[in-house]
Amino acid sequence: MDPSLEAVVFDLDGVITLTARLHAAAWKWAFDRILREREGDDFRPFDVHEDYLRYVDGRPRVDGVTTFLESRGIMLSLGEPSDRPSLRSAWGIGNLKNDRFLELLNEEGADVDKGTVALIHELRDLGIHVAVASSSKNCESILRRAGLLNLFEARVDGVESARLRLQGKPHPDIFLEAARRLGVSPQDTVVVEDATAGVKAGREGGFGLVVGLDRHGERAALRSYGADVVLESLGADTAELFQRWMTNWADRRPSAWLAWPSLLGKLASSESLAVFLDYDGTLTPIAPRPEEAVLSESMRATLKQLASRVPTAIISGRGVEDVRALLRVDGLYIAGAHGFQIVSPDGTVKEMDARWREMIEDVADDLEPIVRELPEAILERKGYSVAVHYRMVPPQRVPWLQSQVRAVAASYPELRRTPGKMVFELQPNIDWDKGAALCWLLEELGQADAMPIYIGDDITDEDAFAAVKGGGMGILVGNTPRKTVAEYSLLAPWEVELFLRAIGKER
Repeated sequence: MDPSLEAVVFDLDGVITLTARLHAAAWKWAFDRILREREGDDFRPFDVHEDYLRYVDGRPRVDGVTTFLESRGIMLSLGEPSDRPSLRSAWGIGNLKNDRFLELLNEEGADVDKGTVALIHELRDLGIHVAVASSSKNCESILRRAGLLNLFEARVDGVESARLRLQGKPHPDIFLEAARRLGVSPQDTVVVEDATAGVKAGREGGFGLVVGLDRHGERAALRSYGADVVLESLGADTAELFQRWMTNWADRRPSAWLAWPSLLGKLASSESLAVFLDYDGTLTPIAPRPEEAVLSESMRATLKQLASRVPTAIISGRGVEDVRALLRVDGLYIAGAHGFQIVSPDGTVKEMDARWREMIEDVADDLEPIVRELPEAILERKGYSVAVHYRMVPPQRVPWLQSQVRAVAASYPELRRTPGKMVFELQPNIDWDKGAALCWLLEELGQADAMPIYIGDDITDEDAFAAVKGGGMGILVGNTPRKTVAEYSLLAPWEVELFLRAIGKER
């Protein structure tokens, strides 16, 4: 049975409250004391970023002590929870750190993430249960001081874990206990975590959706430990993402990047590869305005490396010249306007009959006064297609804009409307799409027997996914599942980049 969104369980530090800085400072204060004592002239200080995230963050206090010290070759007796703060046992160091943390908390207070709090209120308004699950024994006092204690229907913290003898993260015990107290199944529950240990716990607990909150530039690590989605921030609108993800749970696809080791065999079975890529939403994040979708320098370098080793082409809804100007990468075939115009690296052009361009210009002229009525709408002339972007248009004005576009389209029966993300688009109503362009490019590239890989994020990319199905690989980009012909998925352009780098290195 597919899951439904019944509950969300939040970690505390780094998700609800931003006390990670205080914890890291307290750990450094305690660890540097024992490191000076044990390492002497070879003393290497505790790193509040690398060491904290790798060995301490998200773990129960005493586990953090033993894990970090073992990484430095220091073995201490475990001791007892009642040990006085000292450097003589793991519990003693943990208690020393906790005393220092409480001092810093009293001095500086705990910052609250307003976006997370807004999300919790939105979830409660929707009738979705919320709980907090934390390794911290200070969870109750931190929430009370922040005025958030009454927001949660259940709380499982370090005190409760000790009482119930629950194993700490990366074991899923505290999340499972939180779900039990809420009266929901793990499958119908979302876990939100900022630490890899917590993400791993959520994954091993069988939760319906595990969200990694990237506070420290660790998105790839959060993904590799089992995060279904990686976000940089939360807000009231995140509730909709959770609902869409759980509703479309059955349509989820495995990550092509995480599946890379198992894909190597499939790729090795083909003598050659050919890679085809959409642009917006695939190589760059979707931007409010088309001109703002600028390729990052790291992605540009990745494309250059890939194109030097594997035949590579861009198939975009944008016009060819627009794509070329944004890419600034030599050696690529570029198919613009969904493949109606294709330019080879040497400048050779394949395009449809010029009469289509003339008709599209006429349509664009008819649409221009309509778009002027809405300053937030954007008219994009793309040679063989014309698009009206409404991403920034107030929702209540979208139906009016849609009716006006339909009225114009009715005057041009030779054109068809194509679906897309927050865009109304018209193009020639002929048997040609991104899939047909891909097949033509395979022949043009002399790669008819190559394994084609197509990566895209839009509804218009489904034709290309269908074209490669069976003999190739279709990869859908997006942070929520949807019905698709693609076999694999990638979360966002940053994960696309990791996957393309892997291909470039292997070939």
